[in-house]
Amino acid sequence: MGTLTNRSNPVYQLRYALRNPKKVPPYMRRMARDLWLRATTKGHVGYYRAVMKSDVARDPEGAVGSHTHKRWLELGKLQFEYLLRHGLKPDHRVLEIGCGNLRAGWRFIDYLDAGNYYGLDISPDILLSANKTVVRHGLQGKEPTLRLVDNLTFDFLPDQRFDVVHAHSVFSHTPITVIDECLAHVGRIMRPDGHFDFTFDRTVGTEHHVLREDFYYRTETLVELAARHGFTATFMKDWEKGPHKQSKLRLTARLP
Repeated sequence: MGTLTNRSNPVYQLRYALRNPKKVPPYMRRMARDLWLRATTKGHVGYYRAVMKSDVARDPEGAVGSHTHKRWLELGKLQFEYLLRHGLKPDHRVLEIGCGNLRAGWRFIDYLDAGNYYGLDISPDILLSANKTVVRHGLQGKEPTLRLVDNLTFDFLPDQRFDVVHAHSVFSHTPITVIDECLAHVGRIMRPDGHFDFTFDRTVGTEHHVLREDFYYRTETLVELAARHGFTATFMKDWEKGPHKQSKLRLTARLP
């Protein structure tokens, strides 16, 4: 899924606009919102929380990157079945970072033993939508935990709690400082034999971001960052075959 394209390059953006004129007005609206939010919010969490508030108001499923309900179902199923193939069991405890409105989460909740699903998000608006997803699928008896956060230090969670930590399409919207914060703390809450899967927008050229919403990283950058925090990172080649645009890394704790 890697690309040499630098989407922040003005020449690329001009050529893309000429080839896709219908996408110019939506992008201009995003640019205007970006300028406003840069001036009126503090830090990345405040900025992206405001982005989600705006997007959820239009379409909760579109806010998590699914512009039709069919696509929302497909991407959630894709994430769930991938972890299932990689050994997910009902008695595993799963932490989903950026759970959104439970595109994949409702499937995890349904499959896991009661009380074994924990979802975090920075957006109160998308978590309200997540509550509705729980009700719509009749999953109240599975006792999922959904929690609002404003950082990724996980300081309120117990040590060695989770078998699986999962973050889909989170680091693709996250600056490297926030990823570093996450990797500095997530190991404490993982079981020794647990793993942390996350997707990212991969570039094989220059790392860049578009507005403050979309970030593109080289695999080597994230692998090296993970190693500094005591993880072994594995590039999940089998994930690359799926109908999506992101790549995936799996982090496991290195032996002492």
